[in-house]
Amino acid sequence: MLNRIAIIGDYFVRASLFEEALQRELAAAGIPFELAAMEVTWPDVPLMHGAEVSEYVGDPEVVADLVTGAQALVTHVAPVTESVLARAPGLRVIGCCRGGPVNVNVAAASKRGIPVVNAPARNSQAVVEFTVGLLLAECRGIARAHAALCAGVWRGDLYRYDRTGRELRGQVIGLIGFGAIGQALVPFLKVFGMRVLAFDPYTPDERFQALEVERVDLPVLLRESDIVSLHARVTPETRGMMGRSQFAMMKRDAYFINTARGPLVDYEALHDALASGHLAGAGLDTFPEEPPPAGWPLLKLPNVTVTPHVGGSSQESARRGAEQVARDVANCFAQRPLQFCVNRSALDVRTG
Repeated sequence: MLNRIAIIGDYFVRASLFEEALQRELAAAGIPFELAAMEVTWPDVPLMHGAEVSEYVGDPEVVADLVTGAQALVTHVAPVTESVLARAPGLRVIGCCRGGPVNVNVAAASKRGIPVVNAPARNSQAVVEFTVGLLLAECRGIARAHAALCAGVWRGDLYRYDRTGRELRGQVIGLIGFGAIGQALVPFLKVFGMRVLAFDPYTPDERFQALEVERVDLPVLLRESDIVSLHARVTPETRGMMGRSQFAMMKRDAYFINTARGPLVDYEALHDALASGHLAGAGLDTFPEEPPPAGWPLLKLPNVTVTPHVGGSSQESARRGAEQVARDVANCFAQRPLQFCVNRSALDVRTG
């Protein structure tokens, strides 16, 4: 019997990437299959948020139509809701090629004994490289100089001592969050000759020691760092973790970088710290609302470099995510151990 695989790609993780990876992995495992594919319009259409799932694009009814009769569903940002799952009683596995599959109702899948496989760290290298680029763009004023010159203004004044940037060499950088991205960032920072501090209560001491990074608590990191770079996940404990008191602890003329998530930051407090001159500048790739509203005060400040949440985007990360998910779909059908699964309890439901 052919296993029907429903593919819902988008304009970043294209359906063709899923198809190529699935064909390779399923054929190698000797699994008979057929593919049915469609694409949603993200990122041309911004991510949406609902009561059941978040950060999705697509109509659940359209998703349900494609998934009906399928044994597997792979996607990136399509909504996988209770109603979708109800239309697919034969579904054996869901693949979501992102680190946190927030567009999938994982609890509903678990009740049905459906494992949800994901792709953690698929875009770590992309975020690492982008963070370095944002550091340089903000600390050296590259984006401001570019924007002015494109507008016909020659900013020769940026060579003035009081307006020019600072070199990274010799600076102290503090990493808030020392998981896969924070750790992968360290060798790049060391190349610049930076002293690296990090705060993360969950990462073992061995990782700090292996990378020669100083483990400190958050107040010490904020007080001693010339640059603070955020790399934490959003949890009830970390939501809003960078607020007025934290920005006040930072050195005067320090820089703040966020390539993690918008909800980690009180952006009104950040605006005031920048507008008052307490902080020298900020580089931001994520925001509390995406896209931020027109006229948002932070966008009007001269000491901010902003990008539209593209830090994790690269052709390699799109391909890597599709490949990781395809590998575990093949593992599921071949009854092999899953490499990445966010709800391993579902396997007990299925076999119980």
